[in-house]
Amino acid sequence: MTKPIVVSLGELLWDMLPSGKRAGGAPVNFAYHSMMNGAESYSISAVGEDELGDELAMATEKAGIHTVLQRNAWPTGTVEVALRNGIPEYTIVPNVAWDHILYTHQLIDIVQQADAVSFGTLALRSPESHETIIELLKHTKPEALRFFDINLRGDMYSKELIEEMLGYANVFKINDEELLLLRGMFGIENTSDDEACRWFIEQYDLRYLILTGGATFSTIMSNDGEISTLNTPHVEVVDTVGAGDSFSGTFTGRLLCGDSLGLAHRAAVNTAAFVCTQNGAWPTYPDQMPDYLAEAGM
Repeated sequence: MTKPIVVSLGELLWDMLPSGKRAGGAPVNFAYHSMMNGAESYSISAVGEDELGDELAMATEKAGIHTVLQRNAWPTGTVEVALRNGIPEYTIVPNVAWDHILYTHQLIDIVQQADAVSFGTLALRSPESHETIIELLKHTKPEALRFFDINLRGDMYSKELIEEMLGYANVFKINDEELLLLRGMFGIENTSDDEACRWFIEQYDLRYLILTGGATFSTIMSNDGEISTLNTPHVEVVDTVGAGDSFSGTFTGRLLCGDSLGLAHRAAVNTAAFVCTQNGAWPTYPDQMPDYLAEAGM
């Protein structure tokens, strides 16, 4: 059976944690976990012609992640990460290599084959990468999943940018804090969470909307009215870096491999819980992923 192809677009960087640097970036985290859940995954990004860039290329290769890495004269991306009770706080260095991803025929060829493409707001902060990602999205297959994980960071977003990207998306992932912000931004304050999510599905012709509530719950809604809601299992948290991306990548990989919405959602919750018990966003999977939901009687 041919594996589905998943392509992620955007930042690849070093998270500079108190314990040392760790390779990461939401798009490549997504690619890793979709790969671990049945997809053939590619991460498109750029790193510098420097030692940190060499090390990132080696780290992704060691993890088994297929990358399409442009090398340029800008420094390799880094993010200062401080953990507050296991929750990451980010200081993102500006004007780095992934701000300058070039639009090339090689990238078009890869994106045209994709069964799913993922993107967020952060890599759109610079005009060059913004233009490249928009042009690549125009080359996706009509039936492909276009997964927009909003992933708001600092002040590197606007209503105009979010509206623009929703115009290309058919899957939209937000957390409860982001939904609160968007309700005010889009003038839908006087709605329930359910009504607000339905508004986005109808307004932007989405196939799926994913709402996560951190340590509490997650809900996935489809455009045909199907809803899956699961409580978040409680685990011993080491760090939460990459947990949301692992949820997204797992859900996408499982869905493309034929799982129902409910089964893909359950796998996504269990993977995210597992990632929270590990160091870093690309942990080695156990032979059998724990079913934390079953253990909690869910």
